[in-house]
Amino acid sequence: MGTDVLETSEDTVLGGRLRLRQPLAGHRVGHDAILLAAATAGRAGEHAVDLGAGVGAAGLALAARVAGLKVTLVEIDPALAALAADNARLNRLDDRVDALALDVEDRQALCAALAPGGVDRVLMNPPFLDATRQNLSPDPRRRLAHAAVPGLLPRWIAAAADLLKPQGVLTLIWRADALAAVQNALAAEFGGIGVLPVYPRSDAAAIRILVRAVKSGGGPPVSYPGLILNDQDGKPSAAAEAVLRGGGTLRITET
Repeated sequence: MGTDVLETSEDTVLGGRLRLRQPLAGHRVGHDAILLAAATAGRAGEHAVDLGAGVGAAGLALAARVAGLKVTLVEIDPALAALAADNARLNRLDDRVDALALDVEDRQALCAALAPGGVDRVLMNPPFLDATRQNLSPDPRRRLAHAAVPGLLPRWIAAAADLLKPQGVLTLIWRADALAAVQNALAAEFGGIGVLPVYPRSDAAAIRILVRAVKSGGGPPVSYPGLILNDQDGKPSAAAEAVLRGGGTLRITET
């Protein structure tokens, strides 16, 4: 990794509303980034930070939906961070979207670059594959984007807590089978937790959870009706199409 020049393709998401340059090899933008953006609320004048942004898909999708929202894209890989900045320019969002090449887990550097305690919203799609249970890609960029080393999630959540204002909102996407781990990691700093599961089909177990939590928030946890991605014939559901192609939001954005 580093500042090497990557061979890229230019692709569209959100039904053509967003153009993204991304590497041909390694991690490619998928549904998770768009779902994360759809689950994140925002208002003009606020500042949102996308941790682990890759080429910027989630943060840019959010910025495209919420006029006047400032977004900072944070990505550990300098080459991907450069692509994220290029994608902000490509979509004419660079007047309010910037990209930083930083390690989320270097909390000192993160707070030096951003205003600690001054961010309204954080969204993140941390690496979540368990290396002890799943085969990981030999591609170093893909492995970095996907593999969760022990303790990663609590460290990322702590970094989000550093950045957020009191009552600031964190939105994340994670494996559905690890909800308890997410709840445990949030317990020290966050409350007002809402969870929305994502199902591949109506008769299948959830594969993802979208989680919203409020820094220093209170109240009981809330479970939202899940999103079903495909019908029984394997075709995208109308609800999924409305989000993934139509740019719609998910109910969990309510705060």
